Amino acid sequence: MSLRRRHTAVVALVVAAGLSLAACGSSSDSAGSGTGNGAAAKGKDKQSVAKGGKDFGSAADKTAAMGTDAAPGRFPRTVTHAMGTTVIKTRPTRVVVLDVGELDNVVSLGVKPVGYAPSEGSPELPSYLKKDGGQPKSVGTINSLNLEAIAGLHPDLILGSQLRAAPQYAALSKIAPTVFSIRPGFTWKQNYLLNAAALDKTAEAKAKLADYDTRIKALDAKLDGRFGAHKPVVSMVRYMQDGKTRLYGNASFIGTILKDAGIPRPKIQDIDDLAVEISAENIDKADGDYIFTGVYGDPGTTDKARAQSNPLWKNLRAVKAGHAFDVPDETWYLGLGVTAADQVVADLTHYLAG
Repeated sequence: MSLRRRHTAVVALVVAAGLSLAACGSSSDSAGSGTGNGAAAKGKDKQSVAKGGKDFGSAADKTAAMGTDAAPGRFPRTVTHAMGTTVIKTRPTRVVVLDVGELDNVVSLGVKPVGYAPSEGSPELPSYLKKDGGQPKSVGTINSLNLEAIAGLHPDLILGSQLRAAPQYAALSKIAPTVFSIRPGFTWKQNYLLNAAALDKTAEAKAKLADYDTRIKALDAKLDGRFGAHKPVVSMVRYMQDGKTRLYGNASFIGTILKDAGIPRPKIQDIDDLAVEISAENIDKADGDYIFTGVYGDPGTTDKARAQSNPLWKNLRAVKAGHAFDVPDETWYLGLGVTAADQVVADLTHYLAG
């Protein structure tokens, strides 16, 4: 059999397997050779690590225990991850990423991915990564992966998460070594180190996180200088395409950044959960000294206009004080990586301490 026919046959088998597995899964949180340990991966599903799932709260600690004990520069290396173990035989050069967090992670480490699965609400390459991200090919979206497109790129590493793509893991592992974090979001630092372990770039990732810590300390010092012991209460509001309005809690990407900076939150948002959902009629629950608003996708498909025409919105203390700001959704809510986190810290410094 020719190499081309063999590749076509493998792609057909992978796609068939992926379609069968996908029928067993559903989206949550809306938003090759020597690979995965199938026995370890068996039974690992998306719902257990989604918002409200039994493994949601422990995701960061569990991810922190994953990675590799391979010395720097050493291949093959075995990486322990959310779905089992994966052997990476040589240094990856053709990487496919299955979410924005993985995209941010690899680009920050100097890797231009060959394939990328964006979110349904933001199909373009994020503007803040366009300069260094190259021109990765589309491989579907985070909730609808195109396995044939992934196989056609001949990747030597696939990075994703259990939350996004657990049903497709077995099929993806037949294409290339595949490493999954547990979930995106509040686990972003642990995910970064896991991705870096697969790429043999742990030292670089640790240096980037140290730079982030330095920026956080500088923000904290500026806030102390301006507000003393009474830092402003910051409310995080995001309008979703399904008509829901989310108030983000501590167990979210933005929640971890605010917590790192010691910035207080409204009581309804000071929770160990991703978010609380409210209706436009209850927008008064979004109040704080400052409000930062994101919009997922087309604003016209959300309740933003209805919520902000509500007299309750106009009477919020942050709105009356001129302290309600629209912020880039692609960094504040979708970024999920260190590059986005650095930009959020810069924005917070501008709005709160500028």
